[in-house]
Amino acid sequence: MFSILSMKLVWNLVIFVLMILRSIFIAVLLLMITSCYQPERNCKDFKNGTFTFTSSIDGEEQTTTFVRNEDLEVDYFEGKADSASIRWINDCEYIVKKLNPQSRAEEKSIHMKILSTTENSYTFEYNIVGESQKSRGTAIKQK
Repeated sequence: MFSILSMKLVWNLVIFVLMILRSIFIAVLLLMITSCYQPERNCKDFKNGTFTFTSSIDGEEQTTTFVRNEDLEVDYFEGKADSASIRWINDCEYIVKKLNPQSRAEEKSIHMKILSTTENSYTFEYNIVGESQKSRGTAIKQK
């Protein structure tokens, strides 16, 4: 019935199919592993406390210290204090609005979103409400 040539052809076909199945299995496994990764976000740990944030302003490193209590934040920058209200959208997002704005630019609210956390810091994304340009930063909890 089957010749040796036919059996070799069938055997090679079986090996080929097994190699394809193995490749598909590995691809699915890698996809499952990488799609399940979620950065740590223990946002509740950062609703209150004293924090520092360092940024580059005109090429110079500037550090701001701020103290946050649930719905109030006081920023200390270059010897001046400025206060803002905090409205939490959820555990990881909030809106900051200055209480005593000195200009039209300061009247605009800022949307803050905590992206990931560590034991004593969080990485966040922020933008002026209604604008699409976003920036990122890292705040370090002092107390």
